[in-house]
Amino acid sequence: MAVVDRIAWAPSRARATGLSLTSWALFASSGPLAKAVMAAGWPPAAVTSVRIALAAALLVPVVAVLRPRALRFRRADLGLLLGYGLLGVAGVQLFFFLAVARVPVGVAMVLVNLAPGLVALWVRVVRRTRLPGLVWLGVGLATAGLALVAQIGLGARLDPVGVAAGLAAAICSAGYFLLGERGASRHDSLGLTAAGLAVGAVVVIAVSPPWSLPRDLLTASAVLGGPRVPAWLVLLALAVVGTALPYLAGLRALRDLPSALASVLSLVEPLIAAGLAWLLLDQTLSPTQLAGAALLLIGAVLVQLADPTRSPATPISSRPG
Repeated sequence: MAVVDRIAWAPSRARATGLSLTSWALFASSGPLAKAVMAAGWPPAAVTSVRIALAAALLVPVVAVLRPRALRFRRADLGLLLGYGLLGVAGVQLFFFLAVARVPVGVAMVLVNLAPGLVALWVRVVRRTRLPGLVWLGVGLATAGLALVAQIGLGARLDPVGVAAGLAAAICSAGYFLLGERGASRHDSLGLTAAGLAVGAVVVIAVSPPWSLPRDLLTASAVLGGPRVPAWLVLLALAVVGTALPYLAGLRALRDLPSALASVLSLVEPLIAAGLAWLLLDQTLSPTQLAGAALLLIGAVLVQLADPTRSPATPISSRPG
């Protein structure tokens, strides 16, 4: 029976891995896009506010029309919705963009991507679940690779507030994985994503009301790899491609992929972001950064090679829906 379960689980895991990688590839676009908008004069909190509010305004009506049952939650789900919206949506985005505004994109990526280690520690200490040794080795190698990619200690400007914001984003990101894993196994991914974005939108709008911004910011031009693009168009791309779609893909992946493994896949995001920064922001990659990228990928592969039967996830054959 165990052999049958593993055979049935393999395609689900492969599909979930693909969805997770797609999610992080889309999320990777947010760093360079947001950096370009902030360079045009937008404050970090304003970028986050408009991004999440716009994503919620676009997604919620679509889900309400196409799948209204997905938006029906019980009173017992309130804590999950609030936690997911506050940490996984509002918190991680606000703190990450604050970090990006004060430290280089690569450094911010390293800090926020300490989340896999935090998730692994939570699973081991709080859930008291023993993780395969390959998971710890992979997380360690990937983190070391991230440090090389960001060139920590090689002239990077480490603003204390930016570093603190990046660490706060890592904590919120860990909450995204842990709460997302719990919610994805119980609720429709479309409904949970829409609800989480709505909660997050309320928070970020309270922090930075979009209507308080000068109107000329919408008509400002953002520079992306040379050409000038209207800021509002970049924000629209940020809301759809860098927010709504990756949140949807990531939650669907967490139905079939344990949080400890899914969180490590997020480490491909800085690689893609570094490539986009090179193309869009003229930030080149050094040989040391390329070596770090290779080390990061090796670490991610090692985690995925860990025996799934020893992971903290419940076998997919016993999960609802």
